[in-house]
Amino acid sequence: MSSGQQIEIPPPSPDDVLYEKRENYAVITMNRPVVLNALNWSINRRLWWALEQAEADDDVRAVILTGAGRAFSAGGDLQSGRAPDNEPTPGGMQINLKIWNMPKPVIAAVHGYAVGQGCELAGTCDMTIAADDAVMGEIQIRHGFGPPILITPFLTGLKQAKELLLLGERINAQEALRLGLVNKVVPANELMATAEDWAKKIAALPLKAVRQNKLLVNRVYEIAGFREALDYRADATLAERLGTRAAEPDPHLKVLREQGWEAFRKSRDVMYRDE
Repeated sequence: MSSGQQIEIPPPSPDDVLYEKRENYAVITMNRPVVLNALNWSINRRLWWALEQAEADDDVRAVILTGAGRAFSAGGDLQSGRAPDNEPTPGGMQINLKIWNMPKPVIAAVHGYAVGQGCELAGTCDMTIAADDAVMGEIQIRHGFGPPILITPFLTGLKQAKELLLLGERINAQEALRLGLVNKVVPANELMATAEDWAKKIAALPLKAVRQNKLLVNRVYEIAGFREALDYRADATLAERLGTRAAEPDPHLKVLREQGWEAFRKSRDVMYRDE
């Protein structure tokens, strides 16, 4: 979008997430391309439903998660507010843990922007394939708050995690590969074909062994404190050292209250303007 250009934000829709079963795998597509698939209550609610569909279908043995338009996901949509009804709506942490706990492997097919919560969502998937046009990063530090879901230290090494979290820079696909955020980089026009090829390979393997191996790897990380680290804001000791309350919800909202939504929106939108 060009500087100063206003876009009309589409209202929440049942089509904010698309679900398609193909052979013995499923493709889940975040479908708010006008706002670069920014994550809001509508996407979270429908992502949860799609993941439940895939998990419950015995014919589905692998899942591909991707985004419509020119982005995987530009992160949390702070402008969306709360759901207008009282229906259950999972938060970002619940969505990520849903993917983590699924016995079926989930492959992220990332193109365009995957930053902030979008980067963390791609990172939680069991495998991540990036198009050569992908742009990733943990950019929250630019706006004065920490990562909503602390998965980066588990994806990268100590030095690399600090590089991502302390600089808050956007990085290209090859840099994401170097740092350990993705498994493979492919030309953009080969992204979905590669993801589908991997899904088919997984689906052709012995079901019990696939589920066992995912569980084994996940359990090793859980023993190392993965679950507690993801939800680091619930840690009382860390909250004391940070000068916050344990389990403080959405600390970025405090920043927005102090600085104002408009100031945040302007600084954020600079990142997504066409060059």
